[in-house]
Amino acid sequence: MSTSSESLKPAVAEQPVHFVSMYQKRTKIHARSVRGLYARLRWAIVALTQSVFFGLPWLDWNGRQAVLFDLDAPRFYIFGMVLQPQDLIFLAALLVIAALALFFFTALAGRLWCGYACPQTVYSEIFQWIELKAEGDRHARIKLDQQPWSAAKIARKSAKHALWLVVALAAGFTLVGYFVPIRGLASHLAQAGIASWPAFWVLFYGGIMYGHAGWLREQICNYMCPYARIQSTLIDGDSLVIAYDGARGDPRGARPRRTDPASVGLGSCTDCTLCVQVCPAGIDIRNGLQNECIGCAACIDACDDVMQKMDYPPGLIRYATSNGVAQGLGKAEMLRRVLRPRVLVYGALLSAAGTAFAVGLAMRSPVGMDVIRDRGVMARLGEDGRVQNLYRVQLMNRTERTMRYELGVEGLPGLVVDGSRVFEVPSGEVRPFTLRLALPAEAAQSLTPGAQPVTLTLTEQGQASAALREHSTFLVPR
Repeated sequence: MSTSSESLKPAVAEQPVHFVSMYQKRTKIHARSVRGLYARLRWAIVALTQSVFFGLPWLDWNGRQAVLFDLDAPRFYIFGMVLQPQDLIFLAALLVIAALALFFFTALAGRLWCGYACPQTVYSEIFQWIELKAEGDRHARIKLDQQPWSAAKIARKSAKHALWLVVALAAGFTLVGYFVPIRGLASHLAQAGIASWPAFWVLFYGGIMYGHAGWLREQICNYMCPYARIQSTLIDGDSLVIAYDGARGDPRGARPRRTDPASVGLGSCTDCTLCVQVCPAGIDIRNGLQNECIGCAACIDACDDVMQKMDYPPGLIRYATSNGVAQGLGKAEMLRRVLRPRVLVYGALLSAAGTAFAVGLAMRSPVGMDVIRDRGVMARLGEDGRVQNLYRVQLMNRTERTMRYELGVEGLPGLVVDGSRVFEVPSGEVRPFTLRLALPAEAAQSLTPGAQPVTLTLTEQGQASAALREHSTFLVPR
C-alpha cells in the first residue's frame, strides 16, 4: 500500500509574522519648572557663560578683535597673545588640563560639569525656558500635545520653534564669529549668500544646536556622550553625588500637611513624585544614582520645597556621599572622607599642569627662529677664497607690531654674516630667509676639515642683548 509523500509531512499551523523592534521607543519628557537655590545657581552660570560667549568676539584689542582664531593666516589672537601653528603645544596642554579637571571634579563631586556648565545643559535650559513661556508648564504641555491640531496649537508650537531657531542661529553666528571677524560677518553673509562657507557653518552649528537642545536633549547625555559611562570609573562611595536618604524617607506615602511621619507609620517622603517631574533626564533619584543623572540638583530644589511646606527638615534629597547616607555620617565626616588619596592625586596633577601651562605662556619668547643648513650646497669657495655656507632661517614674529631683527654669528674667529644682516617680519607672521655665512681663507686653513659648531644670534634692532640663540654647524671642506 503506497503512501503519498504529502501525507507524511507534519501538519504545521501557519503563524502570523510579528516584527519586534530592538530599540526602546523614547518617552517624551515634560520637565516641570522648579525654583530654588540650585535653579538660581544654574541660571547664574547660564548668564555668565552666555555673556562671555556672546560678548567676547565683540571686544576690541589693539584695533582688532580680542579673540580671533584666524584659520586662513593661520594665527590665533587671544587678547595680547598671538599664537601660531608652532604653538599647538599649548593646545595639547589645555586638553591635558581639561582631562585632569574632569577627573578631579568627577571624583570630588560627580557630574558637576554636566549639571551646570556643559553647553548641552546650558542650551537645554534656555530652550526649556522658551518652551515654558510658549506652551506653559508641564501639565499644560502634556495637555497641548494630546490635543488635536488647531490654530492655537499651531501658533504656540510655531512660536516655540521660531524662538528656538533664533537662539540657535544666533549661537551659530557667534561661534563662526570666533573664526571670521564678527563685525564684518553679517555683511559678508548678506553679499555672499548661503553658498559661502561662513553661511554653511552658521547653519550647520545652528542646526546642531536646534536639534540637540530642542529635540534630543537627554538622549545626547544618555547615548551620545561617553561621560555618563566614564563617571562610574571615577567616582566611588565617598564622592559627593545627589542622593536620596532612604532611611529617612521610606516608607513613602501621602499624608496631610504638617503631619508627624512617625504618627502615621511613614517616612518623610510624601511620594509626590515632584523629584521625577522636574528631572530633565526623567529618572527617579529615589531608586539610587543612575548613569542618566546629570547632577543638575533640580530634584533637590523640588524636594526641599515640599519639605518646607510639610514643615519637615530639608535635605531628604541632597548632595551627599553614598557611604555617608548609608552610614548616617554628618557633613564634616563626609567632607573629611571626600579629600581622599584619589582626589588629592588628581588635584596635585591638575595644579602641576596648570602651573606648567602658566609658566610656559609667561616665558614664551616674542620671537621664534628655526635654522636649517642648506643640504643642497654643503660648502663653497668664493672668488677671494672664502668658505661659504648657506642656511634657511625661518623667523616667527609673535608680537602685534612689525619687528626688525639683526642676525649674527658666534663660535669661529673671523666668521661673519655675508650680505644683509637685518630682516623685517610683519606682525604675527612667519617669514623664511636665506642666510650666508663666510669664513676667510686663512681662518679656514687653520681649522680641521669637517663640521664646526657655531651659534646664530637674533637681536631685536636697537637692543643690546640677543633675544635668541640657535646652534648649528659650519662645514669646512677638505
